[in-house]
Amino acid sequence: MRRSTPSSPALDQRPPADTHVWLTVNRLVPYLWQYKWRVLLALSCLVAAKLATVAVPLVFKEMIDGLDSAQQALSLPALLLLLYGALRFSSALFTELREILFARVTQRAVRQIALEVFRHLHQLSLRFHLHRETGGVSRDIERGSRSIANLISYTLYSILPTLIEIGLVLAILFARYDRIFVLIALASLTIYVVFTVKVSNWRINIRRKVNETDSAANTRAIDSLINYETVKYFNNEEYEARRYDQRMQDWEDAATRSRVSLSWLNLGQQLSIALGVTAMMWRAASGVVDGTMTIGDLVLVNAFL
Repeated sequence: MRRSTPSSPALDQRPPADTHVWLTVNRLVPYLWQYKWRVLLALSCLVAAKLATVAVPLVFKEMIDGLDSAQQALSLPALLLLLYGALRFSSALFTELREILFARVTQRAVRQIALEVFRHLHQLSLRFHLHRETGGVSRDIERGSRSIANLISYTLYSILPTLIEIGLVLAILFARYDRIFVLIALASLTIYVVFTVKVSNWRINIRRKVNETDSAANTRAIDSLINYETVKYFNNEEYEARRYDQRMQDWEDAATRSRVSLSWLNLGQQLSIALGVTAMMWRAASGVVDGTMTIGDLVLVNAFL
């Protein structure tokens, strides 16, 4: 009789098509919250780093305006230069402090989930282990452990900081400049996000195919090497090589499609940002000509987007 396996949030058997990234992140929260003070301090450093990052263009704008004429250049306040350097360093400082504080949290989560997967494999039926899919299973474990760290990194270090930065930038543009700048920024970000989500969802099946063919090729290689004596006894080296090459050809085709689709994704993202930057620079340049904006303002809105 087959043994039942204990339920665990990290080992949910939901089909891949029904799994959403936020549901996965939600399963990781209990592992991360074991170090809640580290998490809170890391998030505080994240916010501080973004505040420093947004403040750098503001100080740079004042420096540019201070250099507007040769007479003013001689009296450029040294405080602005010191503040600019301090903010640049603070942004890097808080970013690295966040990494230091969160390193233990991420690696402990990876370790605990990998241990649960290892125990789960030992509780599977004999039929599963008789299939001798050691190569594919080991590659899946390795890929899964690496993806946990990547998912935490993308969520906490990329998505969340970007949302904070977007809010700060839009607030500054709304308070200091014409509303058209906010509309251009929102339109650019909306196009960027919608395009990224649509193309990324389309690429999921391609990436899954890459992973499946990679695991199949690794399974074939490990199985052949484990049974080395049998292969040599029947002189099947060339046969095994052809089978392995067929798996690798499937992987090559899938990996090529994945790389090409990623290039199209990057091109679309850069196009949306380039259009937004062009529109903002055109509007800012018009403001400089009209006298409603300074050269520093032009540099500022360009740096923000």
